[in-house]
Amino acid sequence: MEFTAGGRLEVRISGDDVGKRVSVRRVSEDGPAGRKFTDTVGVLTSWNSGVLLITRRGGERVTVEESSLVAGKVVPAEPARRRGPSATFAELARVGGRAWQPLETEQLGEWRLRAADGYTKRANSVLPAGDPGAPLDDALERVRRWYAARGLPAYAQLATGAAGTQEVLCAELAARGWTDGTPTEVRIAALAPLGDRPDPGAEVVLARRPGTAWLRRYRRTGPSEVALKVLGSGPSVWFASVPGDDGVPAAIGRCVVDGRWAGFGAVEVDPARRRGGLATRIMTALARRALDEGASAAWLQVEADNAGARALYDRMGFVTHHTYHYYRAPEHQDGIGDSVAAPPARRPA
Repeated sequence: MEFTAGGRLEVRISGDDVGKRVSVRRVSEDGPAGRKFTDTVGVLTSWNSGVLLITRRGGERVTVEESSLVAGKVVPAEPARRRGPSATFAELARVGGRAWQPLETEQLGEWRLRAADGYTKRANSVLPAGDPGAPLDDALERVRRWYAARGLPAYAQLATGAAGTQEVLCAELAARGWTDGTPTEVRIAALAPLGDRPDPGAEVVLARRPGTAWLRRYRRTGPSEVALKVLGSGPSVWFASVPGDDGVPAAIGRCVVDGRWAGFGAVEVDPARRRGGLATRIMTALARRALDEGASAAWLQVEADNAGARALYDRMGFVTHHTYHYYRAPEHQDGIGDSVAAPPARRPA
């Protein structure tokens, strides 16, 4: 916080600053030892009836009583990261959408409704990319009807934590009873260091299609027609596998090359062979192929509660760019899993 010329802290934000990144200090406790203060930094997502709602980078929402404020100011967006490639949220959202395409889409203004017979939330959720072209309540009702007509729950994929993300819309949906599930981090890294790791060995097999053996290791689904179409979607898709016993690969992975970006996913390892470096071999082999096709940057998705996979990607140089969340309409029940670029175990392979 900054002091005023008189040496006092000052509240320099108001309801007009909703949607901006702010830093506030509030009184959190009064006691015999004196006042204690708590600082919060995030996007001011609402200011109603004397209560501020601030959304932190990872999507956590903090409520602050206006009467407890002792200081507050608008702060600039976080500086660009010194590790990894430069990237905007809009660019990564477009690349991510092309890497995992639904079977059916419909535009609602700048919102994109996506469906793929219920195969993963990523392919069966609305992606709000701007103005829906209608009042919010009307747009949400159209979303619910569109998914209900297909026998699907209504989900919205929203992002937090970067310039241009959707903290305010997250708060709007939460206020209407939409619930947030496990957040997923979108991570980025330079691609060359992945390919420069020690030779992964000739046992890593690359193919343009997943194949029956690859699908036997893949935990998300069997070889359904819908799954094959979604898995095979993308500008330049590669599937990697390390041969294993009984025709089931010991490890698998998927990579989509799209311009300068290589998106990694479906990295899975036989539980009996984890911690043997197989996930790294898969990633290295795919990175080298992506480099050959002209890519220079890498991205992937990992659930925020998957500590083992997050540690693995930390070691590979991946840093979190933003976080996305699936908000579920209140009248529906969860029944769809997502597909993320992380080993299924809660430890690295």
